[in-house]
Amino acid sequence: PKLVFFFDEAHLLFEDAPDALQDKIEQVVRLIRSKGVGVYFVTQNPMDVPDKILGQLGNRIQHALRAFTPRDQKAVQVAADTFRSNPNLDLRAAITELGVGEALVSFLDEKGAPSVTERAFVLPPRSQIGAITPEQRQALLHASILAGTYEQVRDRESAFELLKKDADAAAAEAEQARLQKDQEAAQKKAEAEQKKVESAQKKAEAERAKAEAAAAKQAAQVAKEQERLAKEQAKEQARLQKEAEQRAKNDPFNKILGNVGSQVGKEITRGIFGTLFGGNSSHRKR
Repeated sequence: PKLVFFFDEAHLLFEDAPDALQDKIEQVVRLIRSKGVGVYFVTQNPMDVPDKILGQLGNRIQHALRAFTPRDQKAVQVAADTFRSNPNLDLRAAITELGVGEALVSFLDEKGAPSVTERAFVLPPRSQIGAITPEQRQALLHASILAGTYEQVRDRESAFELLKKDADAAAAEAEQARLQKDQEAAQKKAEAEQKKVESAQKKAEAERAKAEAAAAKQAAQVAKEQERLAKEQAKEQARLQKEAEQRAKNDPFNKILGNVGSQVGKEITRGIFGTLFGGNSSHRKR
């Protein structure tokens, strides 16, 4: 990296830090490497750095730790476990035996894999107090093996932006699937409601047809009953009329009147015919 951040006394950074802050630091450490920026956390005890952040750090430099208490012994064991093992070196014992200027070191190789832990001396830094001059900066830039590579500014998509794009695409796809699912559910619900309405209409039509059939049957029964009553009434009237005629025929007074009427009729008829025929005879005799 061309730019490196060193956070000294890192335990002060993570002490009582909320989970949201730790998550954001983990995210920054994970994504900032794509921009060519290095981050180092400097602390006396590796237990001061949360595990999820410690897991993002590939380069490790461990100076001496003295184990005087059970907690110190646990810290030594944790520090030894974070390094890649070396079959020729007892890491736990070496940590407690390191002298001034000595350290256990393990860096990432060209393939990004941690190298085997080695015991080494650390050279003191060569630096100066204050900023370098513009001439010195230009000389360092021209002498760098990366000269001519990063002069052109490029705003590349960071890992965060790529992940965010994928997450947004996945969220949009999930939202589209949810909307489609909701639309299908609404369509099925509408179809079910339509079937209910059609079923209710069919049921109402069946009930209406049943009621009309019952009404027609009842009307036919009423008409049949009326016809039967009319026939019985006509039959009764004919019977009464016949009885009246029979009684009138059998009445003695009516018989006398009938005989008298018959005799009178005969006399009238005889008189009329006698007058007619008698008148004609007298006229012929003269």
